[in-house]
Amino acid sequence: MKLENAVVLVTGANGGLGGHWIQGLHNTGVSKIYACARNTQKLNNIVTTDPQKIVAVELDISDETSIAKAAAQCSDVTLLINNAGILFNQGFIASKDLSAARTEIEINYFGTLAMCRAFAPILKMNGGGAIINMLTILAKVNLPANGSYCAAKAATFSMTQGVRAELANQGTLVIGVMPATVDTGMSKDYPPPKVSPVEVVREALQAVVNGVEDVYPGEQAKDLAAQLLSDPKAVEKALAQMLPMS
Repeated sequence: MKLENAVVLVTGANGGLGGHWIQGLHNTGVSKIYACARNTQKLNNIVTTDPQKIVAVELDISDETSIAKAAAQCSDVTLLINNAGILFNQGFIASKDLSAARTEIEINYFGTLAMCRAFAPILKMNGGGAIINMLTILAKVNLPANGSYCAAKAATFSMTQGVRAELANQGTLVIGVMPATVDTGMSKDYPPPKVSPVEVVREALQAVVNGVEDVYPGEQAKDLAAQLLSDPKAVEKALAQMLPMS
């Protein structure tokens, strides 16, 4: 798929990666970018960089009415970037209750799935296009310090594979982006190495052009992906040392 003249929708455009998605897309020559957030006032700085090309859209991916409204407004989309997500840094047993886990599932899994469902017919109508689901290498192995987040992303990784299969006949490319630690505010308490947001966006957008389905931005993610193929139990045991705060 060519990015030139594409029409792109980015969820969570006001988040840690959001501005980098907008900038990276702008540099590729797309024709329009729908920048989405629950509060569009938080997008003012992004929109003012190019108000002719960047359109602020109110969107809450946990609300199907909000999603339907956005789909009706953005019916010319050819590339959907499911970037919105949430992380509470909670374990399974150490967490005081299930509220964090439920919210992580609601946003990271059900919200992303609802976006795929709403925009699949739009992409089909517009020639197939592509979907990028922002995942993590921790979708493939659990880090107990944020175990419930990893579980939500694991569900989203499996969903990405299933959606990919269902949309193959309509010519929609479905990409899973799986970095390790990204250098954003969400990971401020995590030690290096960290991959830059710019590199994450660059590799993900190049995957659209090259037709690559699974992307591991940064050396840390690529190394972990290789280790998970050669000795998955060793990776599990190494990450098992990083327990949630009690």
